[in-house]
Amino acid sequence: MLLVSISATAQTPDCKMRLLRELGWRFVSSEEHSAQIHPGIPCERADLAQAQAAGDLVVRFPARLDAASRARLEDELLRHPATACAYSFALGAATRRAVDRLAGNPGYRFSALQMGWIGFGPTGSARDGWKPIALFGRGYQPRGSNMRAIEAFYAGQVRSECGVGRQIAQYATQAELYGGEAFDTEFDPDEIVIGTFNRLHSTRSILLGSSAGTFTRDGRAVAASRAGRQAFMGLPGFIFHVFDRSTLDDLNNQAENFVVYDVSADAAAVLREHEGFEYYNDRNRAIWSLARTLPGRKPSRYFERLLHERDPALRAALPAQSQATLARLDAELADPFYRGFDIYVHRQGVKPVGFHIARLLDRNPRTPFRIELALHNLHTTLYERFVASRLEACTSHTPRDAVEGTLRGR
Repeated sequence: MLLVSISATAQTPDCKMRLLRELGWRFVSSEEHSAQIHPGIPCERADLAQAQAAGDLVVRFPARLDAASRARLEDELLRHPATACAYSFALGAATRRAVDRLAGNPGYRFSALQMGWIGFGPTGSARDGWKPIALFGRGYQPRGSNMRAIEAFYAGQVRSECGVGRQIAQYATQAELYGGEAFDTEFDPDEIVIGTFNRLHSTRSILLGSSAGTFTRDGRAVAASRAGRQAFMGLPGFIFHVFDRSTLDDLNNQAENFVVYDVSADAAAVLREHEGFEYYNDRNRAIWSLARTLPGRKPSRYFERLLHERDPALRAALPAQSQATLARLDAELADPFYRGFDIYVHRQGVKPVGFHIARLLDRNPRTPFRIELALHNLHTTLYERFVASRLEACTSHTPRDAVEGTLRGR
């Protein structure tokens, strides 16, 4: 999942040990001559409590372990794949808190035609804590407090398309992970940029700009599927059309940008079995081909109601010769991936992937769709910054409202 390099800045061993404990490691004194790491399989658990109940994340070490050996052990643990899973428990919880607030704000709407790419309404962006950095609403950064700017999307009146929705969810996850005060302190306002994805590339954005650092490139989710369900938490991605733009009937739904909200154990198991998304991109095409054979004029939200909501009237109205096709569609969408891989898409909220595949059959029926993960740095640069921030907070005796608050919230 990740093996990152931790900054070599001087840190006291006690601070590293405290961070490891906060993330979920348990240290047990033993009669052994050397430390024994028992990581278990935390990435396959639902949460930290389940991992600890199963005996994961345990280190047995001699009571009289010398300082040099202790320091080496702590550094090894900070780079250990199981620590990445422990971090993902906190990251997933932060993602769900952020998404629940975004999805729960009726004032955060989807943009259709409007004056700019992002719409802050007649009062303008300043009232919501943002300032423009590009024309036509195509780029903004916080005017001052990063947290205040995020809260505009939690409780304000704002419009954007789903790409900005994904960006806000990613930034808000970091805000929830760090806590508001630390989020303001640890990130400069010009690192929290929203707008078109092209605009972000030319900024210091921690998502795609010069502050992003090292990216994980796992578009087909091969590595994440191999690592386990927690490896997906908070990851960004997109569902996009396979055929060219000439096949699109609804340009506003040519793609859906998302962050992963949660993954069931069964969904994680089939993703591992099939080695990622590519198998399901083939299934998406098969679903699209089957759907095209159903006869008759399709009313609004036809496939969404037929396949996701399972509207009994629509299902009964299909002619007898189409019932076998419907049964095949049901069987495809009964796969745990379609039912248990939950994503957040603005403005659809949190739904399983199967919902989106059915919905896009209505919106753009002349093309199948693919799902992929986007470039991200959650397990590289942002993880390193998080660790460095926590260790610095410990050594400088600053208020500790990040991991500690996250763990209390679980």
